[in-house]
Amino acid sequence: MGSLYSEQHTWLHGVSAAFKLLCLAVLGVGLYGVAQWPVLLAVAVLCAGVFASLGRAVLRLKPLVFGLLVACGLLAGFHGLMHQPLLAAVTVLRLLSATLMGIALTLTTRHTDLLHVFEQVLSPLRWLGMHPERLALQLALMLRFTEHFFVVWRRLDDAYRLRTGKSGGFKILAPLTIQMLVTARRVADTLHLRLRRSRSDL
Repeated sequence: MGSLYSEQHTWLHGVSAAFKLLCLAVLGVGLYGVAQWPVLLAVAVLCAGVFASLGRAVLRLKPLVFGLLVACGLLAGFHGLMHQPLLAAVTVLRLLSATLMGIALTLTTRHTDLLHVFEQVLSPLRWLGMHPERLALQLALMLRFTEHFFVVWRRLDDAYRLRTGKSGGFKILAPLTIQMLVTARRVADTLHLRLRRSRSDL
């Protein structure tokens, strides 16, 4: 599967995956605990500054950032039509802040590091008879497929733009869905095969 992870080293690459996940979790909870738009605006400016500080590593994510801005514009327009300007500002600022930091995490953190952190956090569940490795793998796969969705979307949109000079929009939804389903089936078959091999080794 394609990845958004950047091999171009930035200062955020040197920060541990556990600390970045903790900051993202605190940010996510904090964003929905605050409804004052000036505070959210300050947070959004800070998140945008952190994202921009990654330098050239973010240049290849222009289509993804553009899609985020379009989504923010649509949300703002919808709430504007409903005569809810305050709610529009709060919603857009929350989305912008959380998404930019999520992209920054994905851009600067290897999936193996994330999987290791998930396993450590979920390890106490072993006392309840659960399998933290499986839960960690499910979380890692969820993040991986979310990232892969945007990677495939960007590739299809770039290919469509090269052929027609226009953005693909909803026209690439069908091939995007097909490619995601094919990838999911391939990953499922691979995991099933590895599980059978591990059981046979036992």
